[in-house]
Amino acid sequence: MNENEIAQQIIAAALHIHRTFGPGLFEHVYEKILVYELNKHGLEVKRQMAIPVIYEGIQMEKIGYRADLIVEGKVLVELKSVETLSPVHFKQVLTYIRLANIRLGLLINFNEEILLKGVKRIANKL
Repeated sequence: MNENEIAQQIIAAALHIHRTFGPGLFEHVYEKILVYELNKHGLEVKRQMAIPVIYEGIQMEKIGYRADLIVEGKVLVELKSVETLSPVHFKQVLTYIRLANIRLGLLINFNEEILLKGVKRIANKL
């Protein structure tokens, strides 16, 4: 499965969850339910994956960057439940996908009346 096919499944699962619960839950609740849904559909999902920062061949210790989800090792998913996405959220995802050497990131804000307005694709050499 390529990045776009995986992203389609992630977005479909997020839409299903949003239709069921709507906006207003905490981010970690959406995260747990999304992991369950994706696993149910046979996708491998890693939660709260540490993302190392490597500078001049040296891994910096105790930096603490964590991706909410990495699906099939190909798509990084950052979940939010905020009033409005800000530019720093996009920069965060772009930085994470670069550090993790992943080509596609999804930024999903569940705190939208219409979830598709809160889904943003962020590409890294895709």
